[in-house]
Amino acid sequence: MNDDSDFLYKESCPECGSRDNLARYSDGHGYCFGCQHYEPAGDSVTEQPTTRVFETKDLIDEGTPQALTSRGLSLETCAHWGYGVSEFKGSKVQVANYRVNGIVVAQKVRWPNKDFRFLGTTKEAGLYGQNLWREGGKRIVITEGEIDALSVSQAQGNKYPVVSVPNGAQGAKKSLSLQIKWLLTFEEIILFFDNDEPGQKAAQECALLFPPGKCKIAKLHPQYKDANDALKAGDTGAIIEAIFGAKVFRPDGVLTVADVRAAALAPPEAGYPWFLEELNKTTYGRRPTEVYAFGAGTGVGKSDLFAQQMMHDVVHLNEPVAAFMLEQGPAETLQRVCGKMEGKTFHVPDGSWEPSDLVAAIDKLEGSGRFYMYDSFGATDWEVVASTIRFLAHSEGVRLFYVDHLTALAAAEDDERTGLERIMAEMASLAKELKIIIHFISHLTTPDGTPHEEGGRVTIRQFKGSRAIGYWSHFMFGLERNQQDKNEKLRQVTTFRVLKDRKTGRATGQTIFLGYDGARGMLLELDHDPYAAAEAEGDNPFPNTPGDF
Repeated sequence: MNDDSDFLYKESCPECGSRDNLARYSDGHGYCFGCQHYEPAGDSVTEQPTTRVFETKDLIDEGTPQALTSRGLSLETCAHWGYGVSEFKGSKVQVANYRVNGIVVAQKVRWPNKDFRFLGTTKEAGLYGQNLWREGGKRIVITEGEIDALSVSQAQGNKYPVVSVPNGAQGAKKSLSLQIKWLLTFEEIILFFDNDEPGQKAAQECALLFPPGKCKIAKLHPQYKDANDALKAGDTGAIIEAIFGAKVFRPDGVLTVADVRAAALAPPEAGYPWFLEELNKTTYGRRPTEVYAFGAGTGVGKSDLFAQQMMHDVVHLNEPVAAFMLEQGPAETLQRVCGKMEGKTFHVPDGSWEPSDLVAAIDKLEGSGRFYMYDSFGATDWEVVASTIRFLAHSEGVRLFYVDHLTALAAAEDDERTGLERIMAEMASLAKELKIIIHFISHLTTPDGTPHEEGGRVTIRQFKGSRAIGYWSHFMFGLERNQQDKNEKLRQVTTFRVLKDRKTGRATGQTIFLGYDGARGMLLELDHDPYAAAEAEGDNPFPNTPGDF
């Protein structure tokens, strides 16, 4: 087809009757992607022949071989392959003759503007050049087009088997499947397709036709589109190198020990630290490409924990952070993170701080240039959030992301359950692709027993969309707090529970107790079980802690 023309529209095909399979291009030519009917460019396409199956009486003269200097092909090569120059309805054309038992049964006719069409009994034609080689042998090379087959053949002195599929990358798999028995008589099959995306994709699809280890895929140097490009440049060495350097095909994801050896020998490293020392010991930190899920009842303190962890990342780790607080305004998010920096409750109008304190804290955080917030007003679609994450990772170097909460993203979906499954799969894939860490909060379903707001234990199955969250998350954490405890101090105690540890499994089931310093608005890691202490010390859960804690 003419590479210089532009697609205009689709229309019905006069050959197969399809409603819109025939594409019409700016130079007038048309092509049906259903039956492969072709109409060359011109003022009157109806007068041009079509690509339906013709009887041999419709074939033209097989042509006279001659050197094709513009293609770098010699007379010897064209004569060896029977590739001739002929005439079709008054136009000079090139002809690739397809032979069976020495008889021409089909022809691919090519015009100077690169338009082409088939004549003859194409179903029985087989692969171009198949008639030149006896079955069996060490190696056969398969190209995407006739000119490339001639080019590869010439680079090898026209001594070794080369064939071409008749219909390019689009029909390669079908063409090869029809000749699979003949091809399997060769010890080695090399697919030498075009060096573009369609060609390489077709090569991988075709390679699956053959037994493991039988097929290799050749790759030219990136400067060449195909074998003829290399031949025209006089670089036959690149063609030979591509053939002998062809790699045995393995589907994506299949690796050998050699592929993984260097990564496996690298010593394991701890990830980004949590602000909780005990959590660092049990999880070995946070690693890029991983996803971390947090679940708790309403008012238990999930968002407050996020604010303190974000402050720790920005101030103590000097890492850029992005906050997607979907049900909390950016101003409140900023107040909370600044409050964690200064040990003040800037989001509470309790008179414990001065406006100048807040100004100074905001100036400090702004000066760091490491804190980004997402304003979700009117846009909680996962696609929007995902594209923003991608932008911040690439443009601002952010590696630590916080999403509060996942349930708000799923609420925008037509079906919440299937939406959660899709979002979780894409979130995990995004973390791996960008080498980032995503922390997210999920709402919980109502438990059968004690409510979460009264200290009910959090389990994985209580996460909304637990099946998808449990599958894709590397770690899952539950926060529990009895807001109605008769002991005022125990109302401030949060039990941080590790529900899932994919890394080692060692942390699963472990608990960390957190107290809350109301004056400073800070979560504090406790070194003892406050509930056990309350029983032993007469309702005092913090016997060895000065002040409130």
